[in-house]
Amino acid sequence: MLKQLGRLERTRNIVILGFAILMAVSLVFFYAPGRSASNIDPLRNTETVAKVGSNSISVADVARSRDYFMQLSGGRMMPGFNNKMLLDNLIRKFVILAEAERLGLGASDVEIADRVRTDLRSSTGKVDVEEYKKNMAARFGDVAKYETDLGASIAEEKLRAFLSASVNVSDTEVEEEYRRRNTSFDVSYISLTADKLAAKIQPSEEELRSYFESHKTDYRFLEPQKKIRYVFINTEKVGSKLSIPDADLKAEYDQLGPQYKEAGIKIQQILLKVARPDLEGQVDQKAKDIIAKLRDKEGKATEAAFSEAAKGQSEDPVTARNGGFLAQPFKNNPTKPHGLYSRAVDMQVGDVSDIPIEYGGNYYILRRGDSVPKTFDEMKQELLVSLRNRRGYGTAFQMAQKAQARLKETKDPQKVAQDFAVEANMTPAEMVRETGYIKPGDEVPNIGTNQQFEAALTPLNNVNDVGEATGVKEGFAIPMLVDKKEPRIPEFDEVRTKVADSIKQQKSKEQLEQKAKDLIASLSGPGDLKALGEREGFDSGLEEGFRRESTLGKAGAGEVLDDAIYNLKQGEISKTPIKIHDKWVIIGIVKREDANMASFNADRDRIKNTMLRDRQSQVFDDYIAAARDRMKREGSIRIYEAVLKQLEEAEPAAQPLPGGLPGGLNFPIK
Repeated sequence: MLKQLGRLERTRNIVILGFAILMAVSLVFFYAPGRSASNIDPLRNTETVAKVGSNSISVADVARSRDYFMQLSGGRMMPGFNNKMLLDNLIRKFVILAEAERLGLGASDVEIADRVRTDLRSSTGKVDVEEYKKNMAARFGDVAKYETDLGASIAEEKLRAFLSASVNVSDTEVEEEYRRRNTSFDVSYISLTADKLAAKIQPSEEELRSYFESHKTDYRFLEPQKKIRYVFINTEKVGSKLSIPDADLKAEYDQLGPQYKEAGIKIQQILLKVARPDLEGQVDQKAKDIIAKLRDKEGKATEAAFSEAAKGQSEDPVTARNGGFLAQPFKNNPTKPHGLYSRAVDMQVGDVSDIPIEYGGNYYILRRGDSVPKTFDEMKQELLVSLRNRRGYGTAFQMAQKAQARLKETKDPQKVAQDFAVEANMTPAEMVRETGYIKPGDEVPNIGTNQQFEAALTPLNNVNDVGEATGVKEGFAIPMLVDKKEPRIPEFDEVRTKVADSIKQQKSKEQLEQKAKDLIASLSGPGDLKALGEREGFDSGLEEGFRRESTLGKAGAGEVLDDAIYNLKQGEISKTPIKIHDKWVIIGIVKREDANMASFNADRDRIKNTMLRDRQSQVFDDYIAAARDRMKREGSIRIYEAVLKQLEEAEPAAQPLPGGLPGGLNFPIK
């Protein structure tokens, strides 16, 4: 092109001038005031938002990525996902590609072509080229984009294989993992939090005033304070007056799905006790023999066959007499996911547990029976409460609208309360409430921190201004402004409680770890923890059957806690308190049941594969994170913040997904 321009000497200046004019017009068009990336169809916007080496990421690339994930989630953007995260994921893809190519592991044209044929070959063994171009253009913008992505995927596979080649898991590590996962504990604990300790701290008057004098500006009121008198309508009291005929309750019952009419499931069990530790292997084998006789090719057994086996083999006399059936239908408790009978919930009707279940030192065989429905009569009371609450809400809302209109007319909350008291099923005294001087974010008595209530107060600036009827705790409030104070530094007495809270929190955080150490020093055994915790005013409890990755009551969960519990013997107490987020936790092992190794060989390969896969993923992720940091330092990664900011400003809010994330989604964010 340049040689041609050189030969056409007379026209060169004209061409260059024309090109300059075209660029100027383009700049005016694209960067005119008021125009931004949000005014252009994102899927057609080629503006560069980031570069990774020689690869550019455009606004359209991010938009297509967003559309793809929205399709996976049924048309809604998943909570937590935004354009910045999508861009981050695209950058990571090109970092992987760059590293693969640097190590000579990039995808060749032949490999890409072979993968295209493999992925797109129809049942006839042929690839429809035109259909292929059309589909790839719709999803990736053009075929080249798709094949670049495909090449990146192949390169990632090769890089993963290269980095994972030396990763291994020893037999000793597999056995230790099995022991950790299958050892159970009865754990007694105390969970110490600053707020619990703060309640016991009482600062002196001198401390309070001294702290306030040195922190006055911390308590400055930056917004006006408003004193509100409001008419309150309680939805429950309104609803309690409503008459709900049985016909309405029956119609409500009939509309419910089967899952809401379930009292639980029938479960049959066979219990085999382990009299002595040296007999455990024999009992385990006996249980396996029973299972083998009961289960058909589909893993099921008839109710009659299981009943006969339970009567002849089960060592639980109560259930054995009843054909192995538990006395009551079992209703799953989500807070106890590792309970014995919780395992039957995910089984199909007629299924028998495929291996003996070791629980509490004994062995169980379970059979899942039919679901037990709740009859209309059994559900009548809860249906009545539910329907009354819903109708009460609607009636109370309509009443609140009328009360609002009346309050705007009279400017007298007491008069409005008297007018509506009988209809609201309340006394006038119950209906009229008053706040102190409050500002946005304050905790309001009987209401709490309520953004809707705060929004209703925002337009109230003159005494006797009336706000909109607003939903609050237990009902509706119609607010009226009584008084207003402008922003200022408050007097000490106005913030005395807040000053005291600040001192208490500061001291409690400083003293919390030492308090935990003092409690440990006073303990003689794990049996003392629960009572000591209650006496000291901290959360405490006994968690039975605790296993790795479980939640230890109010103490929480975490790998540090799991390790501490596993490393203790029965009868021991943690020598030092354990830090879990903002808590200090003391633990004691009341009972420890080490893993039954009888099933280890059957689980060995599965555990090893899981550990190997996790370790390989970690090695790969650590490598890519290091490569990305290196490329940032070298200037190989550039993000154009102005373009990204435009993207973020134009980004729609994420919508919550019914049922959580779509199944099978694999979207690494690093």
